[in-house]
Amino acid sequence: MSTAPLGNLAAVPALASERPVVWPRRTRRTLSNGMQVVLVESHTIPKFDAQILFRRGNAVAAHETVGLAEMTASVVRAGTTSRSLLQIEEDLRRMGADLSTSAGADTSAISFSGLSDFSAELLALAADLAQIASFPAEEFERERRQRLEEVKIERTTPGFLAGERIRQVLFGAHPYATVAPTEAQVEAYGREQLVAYYRRHYSPANALFLAVGAFSADRMMEQIECAFGSWRSPASGEPAYPSLPEIRGRRVHLVHLPGTVQAQVLVGNRAITRHHPDWMPLLLANAIYGGAFNSRLVMNIREQKGYTYSPRSAVNALRQHGYFSAHAAVRNEVTAATLTEIFYELDRMRSLPVSDDELADTKNYLSGVFSLGLATQDGLAGQLATVYLNDLPEDYLETYRDKVHALTAGDVLAAARKHFDSASAQIVVVGDRPQVEAQAALFGELDIRDAHGNVL
Repeated sequence: MSTAPLGNLAAVPALASERPVVWPRRTRRTLSNGMQVVLVESHTIPKFDAQILFRRGNAVAAHETVGLAEMTASVVRAGTTSRSLLQIEEDLRRMGADLSTSAGADTSAISFSGLSDFSAELLALAADLAQIASFPAEEFERERRQRLEEVKIERTTPGFLAGERIRQVLFGAHPYATVAPTEAQVEAYGREQLVAYYRRHYSPANALFLAVGAFSADRMMEQIECAFGSWRSPASGEPAYPSLPEIRGRRVHLVHLPGTVQAQVLVGNRAITRHHPDWMPLLLANAIYGGAFNSRLVMNIREQKGYTYSPRSAVNALRQHGYFSAHAAVRNEVTAATLTEIFYELDRMRSLPVSDDELADTKNYLSGVFSLGLATQDGLAGQLATVYLNDLPEDYLETYRDKVHALTAGDVLAAARKHFDSASAQIVVVGDRPQVEAQAALFGELDIRDAHGNVL
């Protein structure tokens, strides 16, 4: 029996050219009550995914009650004036459908999916939740108790504490600084607060209805008109938000979590939103630095140094502001060494152009991840939600890959120099103070707090 030479096994075939994306037909309309509708026909499987997205979230009510949008969303699903929670669950099982509710800083959502044959019934159920949720007292209390337990767990989770602290530092008095309520704030939640938020912000004039799936757009529009057309509620306004704090120079924010054998390190600075002309080159710069699995940060502190399993970086875009962050969970004894490498790679991105091979590989990575995200109905729906919630150009998705491939090493270098703010980056270390304080102090003036934010 003959065998192939070992050299042939090592040969790597060249990448094939990218396949073109066949974009399904998109239908856009606005109902008389102001609700925007975006429909995309995709007949690969006999189901559809839909979302009702309200352009209001935790930020709009932070001056009143922290986490109010999130708490409201969790109880919206618990019943309506025409359906109990048990009836809702039975209806979903009968239709073989899924439905969830959620909220973040800028958006609240009712998301659902099911077989296309049940689209009219599923739309009617979603419309009930959007318009006539009843907020049963017993379900409110159950959700409040569950949220209280979640808050307690968050206060012992290094990754959560690091993310919370960097937001507080970067955004100051702005609502984006507040990631989660305290135990006392959850204890003080009242059902009437949820009802007031719901009546004020769950409005068709604030809403985007988005659906992707196996349906006729004309027929789906008829069903949407039937379910939502008579809904009337004015658009809610947003309060004036405080200006952001001025940040100059590095500072280290140590969160003391006694007894931990690992330190959570996070480096961050304020950055840009998706509307900024540098958004695409910054995405590419971030992927090269730490956003991709074969990025410089991963190769350095995971593969070469063995400090951590999964270091990563991200460009985080909220509606009004954005921020950049790089994080890793490491052994206490290599806290300083890890921060040194994070800044080494950050400054290298700001100093030298990336190589042609690294640039081409990362472009292919971004383009490939983007294409994979369009392969499912819910993936396409998520991409479309990003476009319309952020008022991006209508052809944003269609031109995304071309724009990525058009970027140059000079574009990446310019974006890194402008938006990787190494000189004034804020450093968060969550860990056992006696184990990490001396190492953290090497990088800047220390601000030391406990897991509840109290100054130590």
